[in-house]
Order: sequence, then C-alpha cells, then structure tokens
Amino acid sequence: MLTYHPGDSFAHRLDPRTKLLAQAAFAAAAFAHTTPRGLAVLTATAGVFLAAGWLSPVRAIRGYLPALPFLAAGPLLAVVDVELRPLAVGVDSAAAVDPLLASYRVLLILLVSAVYLHTTPVRDSRAAIQRLVPGRVGRLLGIGVALVFRFVPLLRADLRRVREASKVRLGDERPLRERMRIVGSAGIRRAFGRADRLALALRARCFAWNPTLPELRFGRADALGFVVVAALVGGALVGGALL
Repeated sequence: MLTYHPGDSFAHRLDPRTKLLAQAAFAAAAFAHTTPRGLAVLTATAGVFLAAGWLSPVRAIRGYLPALPFLAAGPLLAVVDVELRPLAVGVDSAAAVDPLLASYRVLLILLVSAVYLHTTPVRDSRAAIQRLVPGRVGRLLGIGVALVFRFVPLLRADLRRVREASKVRLGDERPLRERMRIVGSAGIRRAFGRADRLALALRARCFAWNPTLPELRFGRADALGFVVVAALVGGALVGGALL
C-alpha cells in the first residue's frame, strides 16, 4: 500500500499545492495526447516525477495491483469481436489499440499520483485541499481525504490478516465462494468496528470543522514545479501540435 514515507527528495520539499497542480496538469496532458508519440513523452515525464520522489516504478505499480486487472480488461475485451447474427466470436487485434493506449494513459496518471502519496503527509494534504477549496466544502473535502488516507491502509491490513489467519486454518482448501464469504464478512465486521472506534475517538477529541493545520509555504523548489505545471498545461491546451 502506498503511504507517506519521510525523505529529503525534491518532491518531498515541494509544497503540496504545487504537487496537486502538477498531478492535475499531467492528467490533462495525458487525456489530450493519447497517442503513441504523446504517451512516449509522458512516459519520460512520469519517470522524472518518480525520480523526483525517489520512488521505484516497481514499488509504485505494486501499490496499484488491485487496479491492474481492470486496466488490462479493456484491451482484452476489445480484441474479442462478437457477431450476434451467426453467433460467432472473432478476434480483432486492431480494436485493442485505442483501449490499450487509454489503459496505459491511466497507468501513467497513477504513477504520478503515487509520487504524491509517497512524499506528502496526510495533514499537509488536508491543509492544501482546504486552502485550494474555500469554505465548508473545502473543509469537508479535506476531512474526507485525511480519513481515506488513514483508513484505507488499515482496512487492507485487516483483510490481509484475515486471509493469513484463514490460510493457517487450511481455509485455502475451501471452495472459492466460501473463502470469499469468510474474508468478506470478517473484513466488513472489522471495518464497522474501526468506524465505531473512529467516531468515538473524534467525539472524545472534540472534533471541530476548523482545526489547527500545518502552515504551508511556497519555496524555491516550487518555482521549478510551477514551470513543469505550465509546460504540461500548455501541452494540454495546444493539443497535438507539440507532440
């Protein structure tokens, strides 16, 4: 699971607002240039993002393993050409090109977002969102992001422990449907238990809409970050002319 790891990389020193803008600009450029040439340039750009955060691409991809089957399903399904009239199934390899490019585009966006998760503390993410989106809506979004970043790794760890406990008890010899029922029911019980404890902890700490958040300041490193953002936004606006 991708979580924050303290470090002294270039991405660690950037203001979280700069990194959020860079993610959005990269996504815009990726959707504007879903061509082999455009994605080749964006692949190199994603590599620069990973290097800036001292994050291995293997580790980043491993953090998104649950999403990879869905990315692969689009091109695979597009290859199969079903004709209802003779009820025959054929294979059209050319039909998989566009879905394959689209899936690879999403993968690049996920890699860039992995750098943000790896280099940004949860409190800084919440502070950045609440400063970018004013009012109660921003506070609500900031709270939601903070809870998700803290809660999802715990739920995944609970599911992993349930699977390990089931395997020790020879649960892997049960039918697949039975294993899914056991792991799913145990995971749901633990999720509701954590939610109840979270609600109690928030009440005990007098949870407020306007807590004291860390101070955010743009530094010299952010100047280069804004240059990257401007280049990505310009590439997205110009369209295929630059790539």
